[in-house]
Amino acid sequence: MHAKPEQAETVKNFIKGAIDLAKKEEKTLTWYSFQIDKLTFGIFDTFADESGREAHLNGEIAKALMGKADELLSQAPDIKKIDILSAK
Repeated sequence: MHAKPEQAETVKNFIKGAIDLAKKEEKTLTWYSFQIDKLTFGIFDTFADESGREAHLNGEIAKALMGKADELLSQAPDIKKIDILSAK
């Protein structure tokens, strides 16, 4: 996610605080929010199956973020669905 310069701190606080919502998602196995640089943020999460992923993408975090995307972000969030092939 690319924050508008004047909204970077708000985006940072929003995704940091979203952990409370993520903890309520029974099908979300892991959830991380991160910052790459001053304006670039992201969320990485994992699920046991596609139903968990879809529940998350249609859940409260996504609704809250998409509801404020025009206000907070300089472009639409880039959501990539990936499949983990191996992990330790």
